[in-house]
Amino acid sequence: MATGFITHPDCARHDMGRFHPESPARLQAIEQALEAGGLMARLTRLQAPAATDEQLERAHSADHVATIRTAAPDAGLVHLDPDTAMNAWTLSASLHAAGAAVLAIDQVLGGQLDNAFCSIRPPGHHACHSRAMGFCIFNNVAIAALHALDAHGLERVAIIDFDVHHGNGTEDILAGDSRVLMVGSFQHPYYPGSGAVPAGDNMLNVPLAAGAGSQAFRQAVERSWLPALDEFAPQLVLVSAGFDAHRDDALAGLMFSDDDYTWISRQLMAVAQTHAGGRLVSLLEGGYDLPALGRCVARHVSVLLGPATD
Repeated sequence: MATGFITHPDCARHDMGRFHPESPARLQAIEQALEAGGLMARLTRLQAPAATDEQLERAHSADHVATIRTAAPDAGLVHLDPDTAMNAWTLSASLHAAGAAVLAIDQVLGGQLDNAFCSIRPPGHHACHSRAMGFCIFNNVAIAALHALDAHGLERVAIIDFDVHHGNGTEDILAGDSRVLMVGSFQHPYYPGSGAVPAGDNMLNVPLAAGAGSQAFRQAVERSWLPALDEFAPQLVLVSAGFDAHRDDALAGLMFSDDDYTWISRQLMAVAQTHAGGRLVSLLEGGYDLPALGRCVARHVSVLLGPATD
């Protein structure tokens, strides 16, 4: 089994300030954990290209893409909203994060990789059709889904979002598109305040209360997500992989454990193997406690890799 690890150096140069939780250190923590666990040597490492405007504009308005291009500063920070800023490297980081998603689709659907993890930032699932928000500039998972559908001709793509925050941007872009099934769980009420009422019939949202913990999450997956995914029978599984529901993450309070990320990764790999020939692409979203992020991404990637062979 070939598992891709797709990133770009500029993703670590995007920096929204010394005390911002969405920091370059996140990618370093991931790579250190993968190295320490002996996983990096088993991965196929690829450098992401920059996404083209055509690829971006499958998910975003031309005005939004143009706004991001013109907003990029030569120095200092430019704020797009109270939580989201651009430095001199943000435009490149954002283009390469989206490009990682596109490359992962091309490699997995082309048969060069069985599956892939994109270690990228900025994250994407709050970026709407026509605006950036919530640390997100372009919606990487929506760009990936629409590239698979429009460029590769797939008919059914599933998106699974287990970030602690509702993927409102992905829903904004893809609600009503019958080619996509999006399932997600998230802490509610919490930022961005949406998701209790899905925006389309192709959205299956399971809001969870603060402190819900492992049992409530696993019940939601088993009772809601898995039957819907089996009925939909996706040809490709995409994952908005947020690790900020972990009990050690100070930004929220769903209280998941390391084991939960192993468990959900196995469930999603089983869906991919049953319906999609194992084709799965995972894209980094949240996760801000660095030790927990590193450990849980390592667990997630370990499942994608499968058992080591001599």
